[in-house]
Amino acid sequence: MTDTDPFRVIFVCTGNICRSPMAEVVLRALADSQGLGSRIVSRSAGTGDWHLGERADERTLEALARRGYDGSAHRAKQFSAASFAENDLIIALDRTHERILRAWARTDDDEGKVTLLRAFDPHAASMDVPDPYYAGPAMFDSVLSMIETATRGLFRQLEPAVRVPQTTPRAMRGPEQEDLP
Repeated sequence: MTDTDPFRVIFVCTGNICRSPMAEVVLRALADSQGLGSRIVSRSAGTGDWHLGERADERTLEALARRGYDGSAHRAKQFSAASFAENDLIIALDRTHERILRAWARTDDDEGKVTLLRAFDPHAASMDVPDPYYAGPAMFDSVLSMIETATRGLFRQLEPAVRVPQTTPRAMRGPEQEDLP
C-alpha cells in the first residue's frame, strides 16, 4: 500500500447475505463519516456460493435501516483465491470462517491477513458473531450491535494508518523550514 492507495478490507461469512454485508456497510459508514471514505475500501464475501448475486437478506437490510445504514446496493459474492491479493485485511465473522480462510491461504502472507472481527472488541465474550439466518429480527439487531462495536474497534486501529499526513501550510511554517524541491 502506498500513501495514495486505499486500505482494502473484506469481511467474510457463510453466504454473504447477513453478517458480512452488515460489517461492510458499517465500516464504510464509519470511514465516510470521518472523511476517510476514499482511504478505506470495505467489501464482503461468503465462503459459499449459495446466494451469488442476491441482495442481502431482507432482515439484514431492515436491521441496517433501523440504525440509519443503507445496504441496498449489496450483492452477494464468493471469496476467491484472488481475494487474498485484492485485500489488505481479511476479517472472518466466526472461527469456522477463519479456519476455512486460513486453509485457503497459499502463503504465510495471505494467512497473516486473516483475523476475526470480534478480536477488535475487547469486551467480546466470544470471538464468534452468531449467524442470525434462522432467527428473527431481534437477533439481527443483536448481531448488528456486535458488529458495530467490533467495527468501531477496527476503525480506531485503522484510522491513524490511513489518514493522509497533512502538510503544514507555508504561512504556518517556521523560518527553519524551507521548501524542498
